[in-house]
Amino acid sequence: MVKDCATVWRNCLQVIKDNIGEQSYKTWFEPIVPFALKDNVLTIQVPTQFFYEWLEEHYVGLLKKVIYQELGSEGRLEYQIIIDRGDNFNKPQTVNIPTKKVPQAIANSYQPEQHFLKNPFESKSIDRNFLNSQLNASYNFDNYIEGDCNRLARSAGYAVANKPGTTSFNPLMVYGGVGLGKTHLVQAIGNHIKSNNPEKFVLYVSSEKFANQFIESVKTNTIQDFANFYLLVDILIIDDVQFLSGKEKTQEMFFHIFNHLHQAGKQIVMTSDLPPRSLKGLEERLLSRFKWGLTADLQSPDFETRMAIIQKKMQSDGIDIPDNVVEYLAYSVDTNMRELEGVLTSLMAQSLLNRKEIDLELAKGALKHIIEDVEAEVNLDFIQKTVAEYFEVTVDSLKAKTRKKEIVTARQVAMYFAKEFTSHSLKSIGYHFGGRDHSTVIHSVQTVSDLIDTDKKFKASIQELQKKFKVKAG
Repeated sequence: MVKDCATVWRNCLQVIKDNIGEQSYKTWFEPIVPFALKDNVLTIQVPTQFFYEWLEEHYVGLLKKVIYQELGSEGRLEYQIIIDRGDNFNKPQTVNIPTKKVPQAIANSYQPEQHFLKNPFESKSIDRNFLNSQLNASYNFDNYIEGDCNRLARSAGYAVANKPGTTSFNPLMVYGGVGLGKTHLVQAIGNHIKSNNPEKFVLYVSSEKFANQFIESVKTNTIQDFANFYLLVDILIIDDVQFLSGKEKTQEMFFHIFNHLHQAGKQIVMTSDLPPRSLKGLEERLLSRFKWGLTADLQSPDFETRMAIIQKKMQSDGIDIPDNVVEYLAYSVDTNMRELEGVLTSLMAQSLLNRKEIDLELAKGALKHIIEDVEAEVNLDFIQKTVAEYFEVTVDSLKAKTRKKEIVTARQVAMYFAKEFTSHSLKSIGYHFGGRDHSTVIHSVQTVSDLIDTDKKFKASIQELQKKFKVKAG
């Protein structure tokens, strides 16, 4: 079958998309255009010299692997870089550059994911040294930032990684909402074990892939081979077990595999979006086994942890950004880490592609394009400005250390309305009023509430201001 450049590149993208974040994929791979395929050389067109340099710096290994998968060991990649886009009278000018050399061992060691997922049971005698663990090497404990939100889960995960199958944390169940680092943590466990115990077979698999493999084994009458394969595993890491819900036969198979592995002293690590007691559609006997070891939750990271995550990310990418930008991002993106990483990727791309320094203005622009409904900063600014004008003081004085009575009252009122009309946490409100702590905000809100109850004139002022904010809020 003769392949064309578009088909080859489309197949490459399917694998690439499974190995990097969505925002990175959209930023660095969607703009690429497959240009030509000749003599096992795939030429892709990239928009700028910088684009080429970024791909070679960050993704050359992954690109080498997917080209090897599609075109074989003789396959090569070449870039066509647009150096002048031309106009109505002149064609664009381009230059072709071959990809950098990477060790052939990288390509030789690549095990195509599709091969494993579609038919992992080709031989009844399987050499475990050639099995792919399906782990992402970039997930490790060094870049997993610890905070109050994840301390128990990380500590338990590290204990399991050092002594798999021998601690009381078997199974280890990690649960939490989307984008809080479940996959990162459990893959860090797997990578740590592989690094220190290369003889052990570590396998990471999503529950969805596990179910699909089982269904395929039923179709091909290879159920026993399916079970035998999983019994080879020393450390089984299964992601998103909640998706086994309603799949009775798959649950039954997983139940038997779980029992055999656990009884043999093999380590089992799982993730889910909810604790075992809240999972629906799973057999009770399975849920009871989920509770045998340790269940640890991941919560939304606090401000300090978000700061540390941003700084670590910037450090690893060799990018320096001002402290006020780090603080702004940490306060503005408080939902989950996946969203925060998307913002950082977009911010870096905008800075590098537009050749602009990263500053507060660029950060606000990045947020507007990625996060929906990020208006909290605007609302706080409006509240501070409106209250300052009403009490005839300056916005800067609200953030200053001064203890003058008229300014203290205005500051307390502004904090009161910030609590009422924005989604900012108490810490965040305090930060925007000169770096005050959350106890100051609590005291201010309580003081204003008490004055509303005891001082009619003050209450009238609050009601007058309240109308302005309600109009603004719509």
